[in-house]
Amino acid sequence: MSAGRHRMRSNIHAAGAAAAVGVLVVTAGGYFGYRQLASSDCSGKIELSVAVATELAPAVDAAATEWEKEGAAVGPTCIEVNVSASDPVEVAATVAAKHGAILGGVGQAPGTAVSPDVWVPDSSTWLLRLKSGGASAFEVGNGASIAMSPVVVAMPEPIATRLGWPDKQLEWNQLLKQVNSSRPIKTGIVEPTRDAAGLSGLLSLTTAAAGAGGESADKNRIAALRALATESSALRQDLLAKFPTAPDATTIAGSLGAAALSEQNVIAYNSKKPPVPLAALYLTPPPMALDYPFAVLPGIEPAKASAAQVLYEVLTTREFRDRLAVQALRAPDSNWGAGFNAPRGAPSPASGDAPVAPPPQGGVAAGSLDPTAVERAVSSWSIATLSGRMLAVIDVSGSMKTKVPAANGATRQQLIVDAARRGLTLTDNSWSIGLWIFSTNLTATTDHRELIQTGPLSRQRDDIQSALEGITPSSNDTGLYDTMLAAYREALRGWEPGKVNSIVLFTDGENDDPDGGITLPQLVTELKKLKDPEQPVQVIIVGVGPDVSKAELDTIADAAGSGGAFIAKDPTKITDVFLKAIALRKAPS
Repeated sequence: MSAGRHRMRSNIHAAGAAAAVGVLVVTAGGYFGYRQLASSDCSGKIELSVAVATELAPAVDAAATEWEKEGAAVGPTCIEVNVSASDPVEVAATVAAKHGAILGGVGQAPGTAVSPDVWVPDSSTWLLRLKSGGASAFEVGNGASIAMSPVVVAMPEPIATRLGWPDKQLEWNQLLKQVNSSRPIKTGIVEPTRDAAGLSGLLSLTTAAAGAGGESADKNRIAALRALATESSALRQDLLAKFPTAPDATTIAGSLGAAALSEQNVIAYNSKKPPVPLAALYLTPPPMALDYPFAVLPGIEPAKASAAQVLYEVLTTREFRDRLAVQALRAPDSNWGAGFNAPRGAPSPASGDAPVAPPPQGGVAAGSLDPTAVERAVSSWSIATLSGRMLAVIDVSGSMKTKVPAANGATRQQLIVDAARRGLTLTDNSWSIGLWIFSTNLTATTDHRELIQTGPLSRQRDDIQSALEGITPSSNDTGLYDTMLAAYREALRGWEPGKVNSIVLFTDGENDDPDGGITLPQLVTELKKLKDPEQPVQVIIVGVGPDVSKAELDTIADAAGSGGAFIAKDPTKITDVFLKAIALRKAPS
């Protein structure tokens, strides 16, 4: 859809608009009062750019057109609203670049992309991820939702009927059993790093796996991740194209059998009269719904913030609820307007049917969605689906004996080894991994010692697991610089095309080599000499505890050309920091 352009008038003043220094979440006010004060005179123009999730954009555009007819302005200044239908992942990439955030799996923003004044993505999880990714100006508050669509499991009706649809209420743990069975339903997903419905479904499925407890939970979770990855798609249209194109049993059996999508996706798909309609399964517990938050982005000028406030009021009227229904969307309270074509078996809050998870009351920051859970799901997905060649290098200097009271007295070494073990479980046999340890003078000539030579996990997974379990701290110092240079040379020597080649080094302190060794400037010089754009090696350094120097580690990672330094000041958070760091590896171009 092309951008809509509207000239709107209403006498609103800019008082209170300074709140727009963060993500301004607008609240109900008095649009009708503003409308009564509309004036036909204006002495200037404000352009308000509004990027809206594609499926919602027609409703917003139509409401803005109606608003234009009635007139609106900020004081004597007219407002022109430019509504653009935008894929949330593309806007997220643009906003992340502007505000210095890092979002795994999102990719780079186009060079010509411009951040909007107002953004209405399909889910508050985008705002949450931007905040968690380093966009400190983002204050995710009371999610000012203007629409809603439940996340469902879309399934060809013949398959759904065999599972008892529409009469039987299914649960996520039942779907998990189907995904991980000996004759599984072919289940797919839109990349959850790029799609909010996919992320919501992934969170629900992994939560169901965690219900098994212990090793069974990890086994179920990893099996589900790999099953979903087999039929994953970067684009929603590509995933929908995998559903059956003919009603015969052979075609149905060979096609996609289930996917986490929005209710709106299912309604839109079935409206085209496909040969095999999709059933919308509302599983329990209900996953996080798409909540379409109205977010005024950081840095907007006060006059625009006032204009955005009135636009929000336009988008919360009863008339707008009916516009939502035309686009197969619900109102924020999960009820629907006139003309909504509900899928068979769809619960309606008005009739007291089975619950549908509404948009979070109090906002995602108020505890309805754990930021750590989101980051962990995104990280686990990225590791499980992006194969690599990795040399893991673990500090075993004397300071690793330090006990961490918050971890029931476990040492820093034990926490690092546990993080590495957890990461290993997420990798499949397409990976190649090696393992070094380092301190000072671990051999007659080096500060490091190779435990496992880098090679395919298909033949040495058990060896790496055993080697990890045998790691204990030494009583020596920290030969960081010499070890990093040696590791970089080794990574180049074994560089493998088609994979993400990386070094992951864990340390809890600065370089401390009493026997000499190279200096930091010498290390930087050598890394820059060795760096080869045709054979990139990503250097990821995970610093643990209060004694690491972020500046030192950043200098090393920057000299290598890609990667980064990640700090876990609290050693109990090392697993999450490690998984996030690995997830941010970039796929080879």
